[in-house]
Amino acid sequence: MSVEIDVVEDPARACSALLLGAVMAGGHVVLTGGSTPRRAYRELAGAVRALELDLAETEFWFGDDRAVPPDDERCNYKMAKEALFDPLEDVMTARVHRIQGELGHEQAAEVYENELREAGAPPFELVLMGMGPDGHTASLFPDQATLDEDARLVVGVPEAGLEPFVPRISLTLPALAQTRLMVFLIEGDSKAEMVVRAFGPDAEPDRRVPTSLLPPLVREVQVLLDPSAAAQLPAGG
Repeated sequence: MSVEIDVVEDPARACSALLLGAVMAGGHVVLTGGSTPRRAYRELAGAVRALELDLAETEFWFGDDRAVPPDDERCNYKMAKEALFDPLEDVMTARVHRIQGELGHEQAAEVYENELREAGAPPFELVLMGMGPDGHTASLFPDQATLDEDARLVVGVPEAGLEPFVPRISLTLPALAQTRLMVFLIEGDSKAEMVVRAFGPDAEPDRRVPTSLLPPLVREVQVLLDPSAAAQLPAGG
């Protein structure tokens, strides 16, 4: 296990560079939702177009999504489509696998797991993660039974622990952990306490902080923080 913490003024830009390296390498790349990833995806799209990259060997997946249709504003796929896939529509050769949230959380989880297995994933080249102010990551919430799942790749989450309170679909901890590199992209002072509990020098795996359960499972973890999110870390990280 290797955890590197980088405090930068623009985590989204730093993230886009890591994503660019992953798509250039090809393979399976897992995306996440949120406003900061949106900026990273826009930068990535610009870089792919500027470099005229062929993404035919890349397959995009999602770590989680809400049980909503793909045109719903709460849908992670919709955000990524607008920020990354649509700007590259005329040159897009990568395969995109969305979670079919409109099927409901249980059926969507089953369908997505089958799709992963048929595509030979995981392992992943890069998994991009965020973290909520309650310490959740993907749609794995504090103290929920989904944290104990070790046989399935994908689970339905009937009750979200944070707004919006709609059912979710999420990759499991063991599935997410099968990656060459896991990147956490975290901004804002509302996350500062959980950053310490998940990545600080005294951090230990804690079911009340689901994010903390992943670093011990992953070969390489890179944490990208803005100064506000890093505010409670000891000097020097």
